[in-house]
Amino acid sequence: MAKILVVDDSPVDQRLAGKLLQGAREQATGFDVVYAANGREAMAAIDRDHPELVLTDLQMPEMNGLELVDEVKVKHPGLPVILMTAHGSEDIALQALQRGAASYVPKRKLSSDLRETVENVLAVSGVRREQQRLLDCCWLQSESHFLLPSDLSYIPPLISHLQDNLMRLKVCDENDLIRVAVALREALSNAVIHGNLGVSSELRETDEKAYYAQIEERRHQEPRSRRQVYVIAEESRRQAVYIVRDEGEGFDPHNQPDPTAEENLDRVSGRGLLLIRMFMDHVEFNDKGNEIKMIKRRGYD
Repeated sequence: MAKILVVDDSPVDQRLAGKLLQGAREQATGFDVVYAANGREAMAAIDRDHPELVLTDLQMPEMNGLELVDEVKVKHPGLPVILMTAHGSEDIALQALQRGAASYVPKRKLSSDLRETVENVLAVSGVRREQQRLLDCCWLQSESHFLLPSDLSYIPPLISHLQDNLMRLKVCDENDLIRVAVALREALSNAVIHGNLGVSSELRETDEKAYYAQIEERRHQEPRSRRQVYVIAEESRRQAVYIVRDEGEGFDPHNQPDPTAEENLDRVSGRGLLLIRMFMDHVEFNDKGNEIKMIKRRGYD
């Protein structure tokens, strides 16, 4: 039986919503209902009672429904909030929906719409919880393959997708998620710009405008325009392995200046490799120098 937290400063409205949610004695789909009189009490009740959904009024003392939506989004991001709206509060309800509320029910339609709205939202949020439970309990490993054109615009959505996987699998904390994203961006950008398009980072040191102009020019030149970037992501609870391979001429990874040397720290060329080595736990290149393998190991429990 799902537990619902009803938040309203009016005891009459509290009990009305609670009665509708609990249902008649012969109904098997009633909910377990707990109550709070305002947002502050609601936050304490969430920590104490662990409800699966919050149903809240908008106008309340101390902490109103809009402020409660903000608090829940920050402290309990997976907990859905449904608003009970009175006539004249439509603008505030719209703000709450924009800021993270899952749905709303006009108070004048509670008797006809409340149970269905709650059931629909619980069904959606329940699938997400079950998906996470499946990952936590049963999932072992996955492998994804991507084939990208030499177009930098494909890099941000790919990184976002890989970050989402890391977050779901709990391989990284939030700080490391950002660091992994930076390392991936450097590796993918290097594969496109220096690998497939053959634009030297040394040019950026002397003429940054010419550097970007050459990137744009070579994106449309044969055969460089047809070159692609191959990406493999192998993810498990223990670690994430990323392989990025371009179709360029490659380079000698053993004949590169040390990016950690003091005289090279402020140089643009080599900075990407420095960040990759700093943020990943293991980095290696193939002999040709057109493939990089990066490993990020689980850093916390």
